[in-house]
This record gives sequence, structure tokens and C-alpha cells, in this order.
Amino acid sequence: MSAHLDHFGFTVEPFTKEIDDKDLWLPPSKAPLVDELVEAVEARESVVVTGEPGVGKTCVLRALRHRVSPDRFRLTYCHNATLGRRDFYRQLCLALGLHPNATAASVFYAVSSCVEELAKEHLHPVFLLDEAHLLHQDTLDHLHILLNYAWDSRALLSLILVGLSDFDVRLKLGRNRSLYSRLHRRLTLEPTTPEDSADYLRHRARHAGVDRDLFADDAVVLLHEAASGTLRDLDRLASTCLRHAARKKRKVIDRDIAARVVKNAERA
Repeated sequence: MSAHLDHFGFTVEPFTKEIDDKDLWLPPSKAPLVDELVEAVEARESVVVTGEPGVGKTCVLRALRHRVSPDRFRLTYCHNATLGRRDFYRQLCLALGLHPNATAASVFYAVSSCVEELAKEHLHPVFLLDEAHLLHQDTLDHLHILLNYAWDSRALLSLILVGLSDFDVRLKLGRNRSLYSRLHRRLTLEPTTPEDSADYLRHRARHAGVDRDLFADDAVVLLHEAASGTLRDLDRLASTCLRHAARKKRKVIDRDIAARVVKNAERA
């Protein structure tokens, strides 16, 4: 067991991405966004979600996965967006358990046929495309065709595109309008607030077996500002604070410890 885990009495590492969907933390400010994603999937709509790095976009997708019924929806997650059109569809084939063929037309046909077969089984497929801002233009040019079934009269598939903030600007370009017009909801994930950060630190400590405040209020404010409201950076800074406090035999992370950690991080 690492020294800081033993020192504070943690049963597991508190600030790690290895956490079950059911134990994920969502601030009140993001709960409506998850609700809207669930509504969109229930309505068989497609969505684009944008936000800055580290604000919790993938966590929101995991919260969605936890909320929808596997008896009614088939969620397929793809995170490798740096592919040309044929390889992109080959990736979808593999994720769907299909055996991709050689040509672009064949792999597209395999994916679209799978979507139609799932509909016959009363399963609605949802393709979650993470890091969508990295999609090749030839893939973006074709995605709206993937949504076209029965002469564009049936909603057999939902796409959820997740990317950085400037992805929305790219989608509005003229050549992407066919896809953009089919994205029924355009959602933005905002950075967390200082209150969110305090609640997050408490939640993760509690999940790791410590049911008390480990971070002083002024330390939380300092860490929040240093992390610019992003959970990924907050995890990193909070973990460093715990290790530093354990070496000093301190049971609470005060402003002095937080300030030193932030200063060292800025130098790195």
C-alpha cells in the first residue's frame, strides 16, 4: 500500500479514473446534461457534446451508459477518431462484433445492415464517438449517410459526437451542414465551479474509505483555480497534495500545502 493511502486510511487510490460507472461523481450543474442525453437516446435523436479538455466529457458518457437499459439500447463506444473513412467503419465493425471486409462499400454495408438487424430485435443502437474533433473530413462527409434508413424516414440509429469546443465551429462549416442539421441537440459541458470541486474531492475521498474533509476550504479554492475547473488536473494536483501531506505527517491539506504543490506544478 502506498504511504499516503496508509497515512490517510484510504482503501483504494482516491483520484484515479479506475472507478465503476455507478460510483462516478456528477456535479449538480452536469446532471441536467446527462438527463438531456438520456432523453435524446430515448427519442432516437443524435447529439453533439463539446467542452474543454478534462471537464468530464467521457465521464458524462459513462453516466449515460449507467442510465440506459441494455435491454433496449446497444451502446458502442469508439475513441480512435484518427482514421480514414474505411478504417473508421472497420473499427465500428469490430466494435459491433462483425468481421469487416476489404472495401469501403462492404464495411459500410455491414454496419448499416447491423443497425437494421438490431432494429428488428427492438434494440436501438447508439454510437458514441469520443474525440470527434479529430475525425477525418472524409469520415465527417459520410456520417450523415449512416443515419439514412428507409429513404431517410426511420430513426434507427443515434450518434453522440463528443469533442473539444472548436468542434462545434467545424460542424457549422458548409460542407458539414448535412450532418450538423441531423444533430438534434448541441450541448456544451462547462468547467466545474469551486463548489463542484469541493464536493468532488469529498466524494472521491468517501469512495476511497475516508468520510471526512481532507482539504481545507482555501486549499480547495487554490486547487480549483490551478486546475481551471478541469477534473483531470484536479485529480493530479489532489494526489500530489496527499503524497506531500503524508510525508509531512499532516492529516489535512491546508493552503500552504496546496500552494506549494501548485507552485511546483507550474515550474514543471
